[in-house]
Amino acid sequence: MTIDRFRSLFPFVAILAGSALALAQGSERLTFEDQKKPLQWQGTPPSALWAADGKHVELLDKKMTAWFDPATGTTKQKPKEAEAPAAPVLRKALTVRKGDLWLVEVPANAPGGRRRPRPDAEGGVQLTSDGDAAGKKEEPQLSANGAAASFVRGNNLFVADVATKALWQVTSDGGPELFHGLLDWVYQEELYGRGDFQAHWWNGDGSMLAFLSLDESLVREFTVVNHVPEGFLERERAVVSEVTNYPKVGDPNPFAKLTIAHRKDQRLVAVDLSTFPKDALVVRVEWTPDGGTLLATIQDRIQTWAELVAVDPATGAVRKWIREESPTWVNRPESPRWLADGTFLWLSERTGYAHYYHYEKGGKLLAAITAGEWQVRAIERVDEAKRLLWFEGTKDGATGRHLYRIGFDGKGIVCLTPGVGTHQFELSADGAFVLDRWSAMDQPTIVQVLDGNTGAVLKEIGRASKGDAAAKYAFSERQRMTIKARDGYELDASVQLPPDWQKDKTYPIFLPTYSGPDAPTVRDAWSHSTYSQFLAQQGFVILQVNVRSASGRGQVHTGTCYKHLGVQELKDLEDAVDHVCAKFGGDPARVAISGWSYGGFMAAYALTHSKKFALGLAGAGVHDWRLYDTIYTERYMQTPETNAKGYAATSVIQAAKNLHGHLVLVHGSMDDNVHLQNTMQLLWELQRAGKQDVELMIYPRSRHGLHPEVDPHHREFQWRRLARLLAPAGK
Repeated sequence: MTIDRFRSLFPFVAILAGSALALAQGSERLTFEDQKKPLQWQGTPPSALWAADGKHVELLDKKMTAWFDPATGTTKQKPKEAEAPAAPVLRKALTVRKGDLWLVEVPANAPGGRRRPRPDAEGGVQLTSDGDAAGKKEEPQLSANGAAASFVRGNNLFVADVATKALWQVTSDGGPELFHGLLDWVYQEELYGRGDFQAHWWNGDGSMLAFLSLDESLVREFTVVNHVPEGFLERERAVVSEVTNYPKVGDPNPFAKLTIAHRKDQRLVAVDLSTFPKDALVVRVEWTPDGGTLLATIQDRIQTWAELVAVDPATGAVRKWIREESPTWVNRPESPRWLADGTFLWLSERTGYAHYYHYEKGGKLLAAITAGEWQVRAIERVDEAKRLLWFEGTKDGATGRHLYRIGFDGKGIVCLTPGVGTHQFELSADGAFVLDRWSAMDQPTIVQVLDGNTGAVLKEIGRASKGDAAAKYAFSERQRMTIKARDGYELDASVQLPPDWQKDKTYPIFLPTYSGPDAPTVRDAWSHSTYSQFLAQQGFVILQVNVRSASGRGQVHTGTCYKHLGVQELKDLEDAVDHVCAKFGGDPARVAISGWSYGGFMAAYALTHSKKFALGLAGAGVHDWRLYDTIYTERYMQTPETNAKGYAATSVIQAAKNLHGHLVLVHGSMDDNVHLQNTMQLLWELQRAGKQDVELMIYPRSRHGLHPEVDPHHREFQWRRLARLLAPAGK
């Protein structure tokens, strides 16, 4: 069926396609207050999704729904029988209600993981009846078959039999210095994921529970103070202190032990980790699909190697499967991707680039599936029968997002989303077709259906416009660039020029950055903020650049920051600034750099180690890496004892006397991640050095992220400082 015939049957699709007509660019100017409004810089993309049958694409409209069949190219109205809502699929889950553990049913597609069912949900089976009198129940976990539940109370681990409600207290010596089944601050922050404190894992049939025990006795405490507690002035006139075990570089880490609890006979088996250093990190724990073998991933303290080991649950004996090593560091390995035949796929950076390898159970390498000077980001689909693998990778560039297909033998690789830009892709049930939402810096979202074998466009469903705001206000496009650094390395970057930019004029430069290891900020996608448009209209050239260690291109590139965080990153940022000054009229006397966390470190580091920046807006920065936690910092810097020169070279505090330009320091007073101590020690050294070009803004009640009530204040605070650069230097 032709597109014209299709439009005559379903007029709304013609409207969707017609939205691609770009709105004429406006001329009005934004005010600072406008950036608080919900302005739209992209029109609504066409709404499309895979139908429940996995074969048709549903095209949605307020009045009707059409089904497009990619196999035949035909379109029809959605069948009435398909419009009937499907019966909800439920799953069992645990929740804590009024201090007790309850087993409830929730929709199968409801968020799981860290987000628990609502504690006020009605119904369910009560598993405990002691309330919270003996302590709060934390991290409830249900075995996959629903037979057993577990939770932590008072840093001790408990197991409940769902059928009999019998309770087994697995450990009894837990307390402030010994955590059973619960992660401490540094393990959840740097290894298992922020906010994930779970440290006990069921096997499939609920017969065994593996758990970590963390000995905190040697970990030093750190105190965070809330100067503005609830009811201040009226009810509470004292500060409130929070004391947390927080290991800083070079100090003792928690010592980890791994144990397997056998539920049937209430027996504990200690995992034999004696062949590893006492301070080794247990970075991942999981069971094989059959539930009969425990897998653990162990790393040395500074993470130069990682070993995947198999544990015999009956004896605790350990057998090595895979060892990863690196001349820099080994990132925490992902879980094995198990296949139906008992083999598994393993992601490794052993060549300096992340690629997948095919292994037998036991650790025998069968083959490398992907290879080359690019990397795989994620597996999207595996077809074991056809021995095909679909994955997201960077073969066609690291700033976009692309889908590829390859055979298990490493042959026949094809890019299914060719060209520049970022693709949000969904495969059909059989992998024959791709529903693709594609955008680029210079292209709002296009929704299309692609051939799953070749990537050919079978149907363009429609395009989003630039949005109403672009039609009303003077609009500044983002332009992709490649910048050659002083040594010839090519940096991915973007620039946004004032809408009325002229070749013979000069403009201040605004460089927002993060620049942390493997954390790129330049993405080739349609993305605009009102604040950036406002700054461009005011006259700023907005520059963003992926320094080589944040390029997303692979560990070979990321590792260039090893043992000297900030040093190479600053050189790359300087070269990007020079490029913009030479090519786009950037004024070398009016360059501002801004960042938060690692970006805050980079902003302060730039103003103490370079003369190219007139203004630095440094938020919550690590101003000396000796003040940050062990696991993150030692991964990149080793320890102060083994890398004293590296720590000295990367210190903002030690270089305070070299401040050049105006430094603005911002920090949350309750930051329990990057402590306020960083900013206070830097201030002390700046004051001792007689430096006056310094400002400080402390935000009470704010942690590493600012309290929502003060976000508007921070944005205006930043803008007022940037506005000073609008006048030519010296005026």
